[in-house]
Amino acid sequence: MLVGVDIGGTKTHLRAELGKGGESRDLVVPSSDWRTRDWDADAVGLLKLIHQFTQSAEIAALGVGAHGCDDAAECLAFQEALTRHVTHPLSVVNDAELMPLALGLRGQIGVVAGTGSIAVCRPSADRMIVAGGWGWIVSDEGSAASLVREAVRSVTQHLDRGGKVDEPLASAILKALDVTSVPRLGSKLHSFRSAAELGRHALIVFEAAERGSRLALDVIARGGRLLAELPSILDARGAGASHVVAGGSVIAAQPRLWDAFVLGLGDSSPHLTPHLFTGSPVEGACYLASTLIASEGCEALS
Repeated sequence: MLVGVDIGGTKTHLRAELGKGGESRDLVVPSSDWRTRDWDADAVGLLKLIHQFTQSAEIAALGVGAHGCDDAAECLAFQEALTRHVTHPLSVVNDAELMPLALGLRGQIGVVAGTGSIAVCRPSADRMIVAGGWGWIVSDEGSAASLVREAVRSVTQHLDRGGKVDEPLASAILKALDVTSVPRLGSKLHSFRSAAELGRHALIVFEAAERGSRLALDVIARGGRLLAELPSILDARGAGASHVVAGGSVIAAQPRLWDAFVLGLGDSSPHLTPHLFTGSPVEGACYLASTLIASEGCEALS
């Protein structure tokens, strides 16, 4: 049995691949059900979840992609905490790394644009480089929360210049954020406590673009270009990659953002080939697990 785990900020997706023919089964649970952000406690919690899911069956290898493991030291700390409780091989990477792995592209750049955004590459086993992932207040360009933040900024500048509140993006933002008085728009944004809480309004930016809002179109185009700067930064830092695999709930669902990302990447790093990942990142976790087994073991499972 191979087990892959994709630990996201919101949910955890487990997949067990069993026997000949690739039979698999899945379990999705809220990450808050077990995760505490303490490596040792999380190791115990995750392994308990896996054992319940697999009904204590023997596991050949475990691959884990974890949101919040944002450098090599953090990945190693979680991996070592897990290793203290098991004897089978296992590996922990950042969840952005799962998407290139799902396509069989090892050592390539993974970009997540969902609730937040980040770009990650592992040029070698002992080196992991990261750009972005600082949170929506600071950056996370191209993410759901960042797009809403930039939409609010664009609307406030529009209003400062004498623009009308019936502009499609302006009216949508005021309604969605339940702003009762236009001057309170900035303080309303400040009241949001998390990226997920703010990011759930991102769809209105794309809906306003469909209605012809120039403000919304500019927000999306700028978000895509800034998102494309992340893999370009990694490239300049010696990633040595030739492929960029982007995925996440926002970019996978919104062609305008993907198109802007591709254009931005073409301008900044034309030698990097972009791929849009629309599958489940847990596929990459299972691939990671499979690489931990000797070739003859892989053949036995195929």
